Amino acid sequence: MSSAPAERNGTGPPPRGGGRDAITAAARESFAERGYHGTSIRDIARRAGLSLSALYYWHPSKQHLLAALIEESTHDYFQRCDDALRGTGDDPVDRLDALVRVTVEYRVARQVESNISTLEWRNLEPENRERLEGLRRSATRLWADIIADGVARGAFHIQHPDDARRAIVAACNAIAQWYEPGGDITLPQLAERYAAIALRIVDHRA
Repeated sequence: MSSAPAERNGTGPPPRGGGRDAITAAARESFAERGYHGTSIRDIARRAGLSLSALYYWHPSKQHLLAALIEESTHDYFQRCDDALRGTGDDPVDRLDALVRVTVEYRVARQVESNISTLEWRNLEPENRERLEGLRRSATRLWADIIADGVARGAFHIQHPDDARRAIVAACNAIAQWYEPGGDITLPQLAERYAAIALRIVDHRA
């Protein structure tokens, strides 16, 4: 006879199968369709095909699920950035180009998560917001350091580096809201265009 789904108190084994992945996918779809406040924990469990007790094994609340989604996708972004920059030299022009391209690719590959992060950030509870704000600051430093290096080396002639950074990041982030895969512009073309736009914003003079 099979045992009942385990509770999150750790007294039993986790649910078998792709329970955690199913919950993550269900939460992502539900938040994208209905928004955070329009989604209940029961909606997510039902969509995942799991009982509430199985869902609670992995996530004690809807808030925990939202924070986990944002955190996981943000770490994925950093990993992609690390991989892209690791294969690039120390030339700030090349590094900015690589960072823009990987960000554009990420916003397309993880379009849903990007929009959830943007739209539902305000619904994070203070403790989660404070913790995840640290990841956002790390991303800001990544962009700021590359632009500052370019200014210091004379590769970028922008007079207001922080404004340039904000403009580039905002443009890249907005892609998740409007880009349609299979449309008139391919992903490589989009990345090429935005890399060129970023270099114009920082006033790179080839």
